[in-house]
Order: sequence, then C-alpha cells, then structure tokens
Amino acid sequence: MAKDGYYLVVPLTLIAVLFFYLEWRVPAIFCLALALFMAYFFRDPERVIPTESARIVSPADGRVVEILPAAHSASGQTQIAIFLSPLDVHINRSPIAGRVESSEYKPGKFMAAFKPSASIENEQNVITINNGQYKVVVKQIAGVLARRIVCWKRSGDTVAQGERIGLIKFGSRVEMLLPATVEVAVQVGDRIKGGSSIIGKYHENTR
Repeated sequence: MAKDGYYLVVPLTLIAVLFFYLEWRVPAIFCLALALFMAYFFRDPERVIPTESARIVSPADGRVVEILPAAHSASGQTQIAIFLSPLDVHINRSPIAGRVESSEYKPGKFMAAFKPSASIENEQNVITINNGQYKVVVKQIAGVLARRIVCWKRSGDTVAQGERIGLIKFGSRVEMLLPATVEVAVQVGDRIKGGSSIIGKYHENTR
C-alpha cells in the first residue's frame, strides 16, 4: 500500500475498533468498510518493467481515452490521455529513465477527468523528464473526486524507467507528451498498466 494510504487506513481502523468496543456496530462496520476500501484504493502492486531498449512505458493504470497526433497538437508533440477510475491503481510511474528537468504545479478546476477540457482547465502537476536524448512530459491531472495530487520527485532527481513518481487521490487523468517521432503502441480504448504496458517505441536519434 502507498504510504499516503496509511494516514487514512490506520485512523479509520482504530475508530472501527473503538466503535466495536462500545458496541456501536453500525458505525463500526461503516468505518471498517471504508478502511478496507482505502486500503484497496491505495494499493501499490509490484510491476515487471520491460527490459527492451527504445521503449516508453505507461505512467499510469487506466484506459486510453485520447491520442492526439503531433500534427494536431498545440505543443507539436504526440499527446496520450489515460483516464483512471476510482477502482484503478493510482500510483504514477516514470515512462523513461532520466532526470527530472522540472515539476510544476498548476492550480485549476475539478471537472470530470475524462473530458478533454480537463487537460487544460483542471488542477495538475506537469513533470518533464529528460534522458539526454529526448524529453517526455507527464501531466498528473485531478478529477471531480481527486483533490490532491502527490509528486514525490523534484527538479534534478534521477528516475529509473517504471519508478514510482507520485499518485493522484481518487478518479483522475494522466497525460503524456511524446516526441513526434515516437511510434505509438496503444489505441483509444486500450486498458494499460503503469510501468509495464508499452506506450510507444522510439528511434535512437529521437528528439
């Protein structure tokens, strides 16, 4: 379980025990059920990271809801959006190995994360990772229920491919901006897993 989950699971469990001791069974069962859900939500399973070279892995679990080719993207990069429901694993992982060039928090709204407009208007944290050859941008975007974005990495940190970099609490959206020359390996509607699903393939001279 992610460490952030303990701050919710432990107090809820202690309250449930107290209620059981006082024989307040209904609130005790409610608190225990809520503690179990929180433990499930903040689960942090181990993942097998692909070892093939020239591969970019998914930064999150969820469903691919949008792929915007570089030619149609305002940034000139390929944009891939992943929607995370409250039942998905919410740990975010680094899609490549490299150095965190920047990590910038941007306040915003809390609209439904599956809407394309959430990419621009919602609260988000934008992480740029540079491996010396090319850059990949990961955007952690809050949703209707998500009210806190957690990023464990700062500018200058070194990350391994598939390494945990943060999480978003409850339903959310994660986007990637990839170099235009990257060959996208997923389609809209695909369900993917953070750290293990291959998102794209690149050439060694990609920039």
